[in-house]
Amino acid sequence: MLTIPQVVRATAQFGEREALVDGSRRWSFVEVVHEIELAARAFIAHGLEHGDRVAIWAPNSAEWIFTALGAQLVGGVLVPINTRFKGHEAAYVIERSGAKFLFCCNDFLGTNYVNELQQSDTVLGDLSHIVVISGDVDNDSCSWDEFIALGSTIPLANLTSRELQVQPSDLCDIIFTSGTTGKPKGVMSRHDQTIRVFLEWSEIVGLNEADRYLIVNPFFHTFGYKAGFLACLLRGATMLPVPVFDIPAVLQKISDEKISAIPGPPTLYLTILNHPDRAKFDLSSLRLAVTGAAAVPVEMINRMRDELNFEVILTAYGLTESTGTVTMCRADDDPVTISTTSGRAITDVEVRIVDENNIEVSRGQSGEIVCRGYNVMPGYFADPEATSQTIDSDGWLHTGDIGVMNEHGYVAITDRLKDMFIVGGFNAYPAEIENEFMNHPAIAQVAIVGQPDERMGEVGHAFVVKRHDQRLDIEDLLNWARNRMANFKVPRYVTFVDALPTNASGKVLKYELRNSVN
Repeated sequence: MLTIPQVVRATAQFGEREALVDGSRRWSFVEVVHEIELAARAFIAHGLEHGDRVAIWAPNSAEWIFTALGAQLVGGVLVPINTRFKGHEAAYVIERSGAKFLFCCNDFLGTNYVNELQQSDTVLGDLSHIVVISGDVDNDSCSWDEFIALGSTIPLANLTSRELQVQPSDLCDIIFTSGTTGKPKGVMSRHDQTIRVFLEWSEIVGLNEADRYLIVNPFFHTFGYKAGFLACLLRGATMLPVPVFDIPAVLQKISDEKISAIPGPPTLYLTILNHPDRAKFDLSSLRLAVTGAAAVPVEMINRMRDELNFEVILTAYGLTESTGTVTMCRADDDPVTISTTSGRAITDVEVRIVDENNIEVSRGQSGEIVCRGYNVMPGYFADPEATSQTIDSDGWLHTGDIGVMNEHGYVAITDRLKDMFIVGGFNAYPAEIENEFMNHPAIAQVAIVGQPDERMGEVGHAFVVKRHDQRLDIEDLLNWARNRMANFKVPRYVTFVDALPTNASGKVLKYELRNSVN
């Protein structure tokens, strides 16, 4: 299998077995393929051309899966959008990617995404179709049912013809991730590399046809999309998407649906372990956990085995630019290895630790993690300069992460060259947050750093220099920030300072700020 259409067709082998459960709705694998076909025919009817971008700004649901795979079945390129984004953040991704289609919800957590978008004041010249999966529909959009209905006019022969045009080297998605410049960049992925990485991923973790996979990780993230529903399709596991992480509801779902696999960030497992009512739920079906994205305490690994009965617990490391995966632990690794490392390279991927001159260092020495292989992105969408800064002339992807490799090839991530920190599994980029904060009329300078947090792993801490003639209250500033950016980006702490520490060239010494709060 080298294309996502081929993956969809191969799921026919799983027949009438239960494939997807979304609330009270259930589909077999045969029925899921049928729903994907309906969406694909609807895309043809609405004018989707090969290579057109399709944005999805919505929580995990069956329709998200049908939309994504339906578009990819006929050559569309998926552009997921973070559900926590504000209107202007989403508008930037839509405009930058040139998306022609947008699928969204108007009733998720009290937010009307179409209204948010309209208030962003961004010109979305390429956007010609807005489909509302759930919630109110206005004159500028259509409902999910209306979108699907038009597909009935398209013969199956047309669908087959479009499927056959999809090549392994075609783009299957563009996932936007921020960087040190503060502006999100679109990471391109091909069909062939995506499938190869997650065939490997799902084999290493041991996902199988008997597994019932609770997909708590959001679909807009590689972990929820590729290591989530795509991995399930590859291995015949049952998909159970969760739109919002609500711990009592998750515990009830595990008990009712006999969930066996529940990958996620460490905060997910810590929350389950520390929930006072955990003993009231039957969690005996749990078997498989895959985590990463933050430090994993060895005590947590031991408690997951002893108290939650997990048989397999693995940690992994990757980034969007590496199709989500670089290294993985293996099922027979001991708890200390799982806790203190992120595993070794996946098959046919090279991983090195290099110094500032790009020369490989000895085992046990610290340096930047670089990787090379089929998992490395083709580049950033419409941004060759940023691509050349990240992938060198020999094809090595420079991750910006600092690590140490032991004699067995296992990598421990120790720090970041970039200032990015991880809030409950979500990447937060200081430069992006700082750029937004500088729009506040009372702020002269600001520096954002991550600081440890027991529940979230890390949270943001803002060091703010006020303009001399302005008054500024911490709570007012945080309320202002909450209205302008996704919640995980909003710092949890604010410290007012007279000046930021800098070096001789004027660069802010963020390590001094981190040391003051860590």
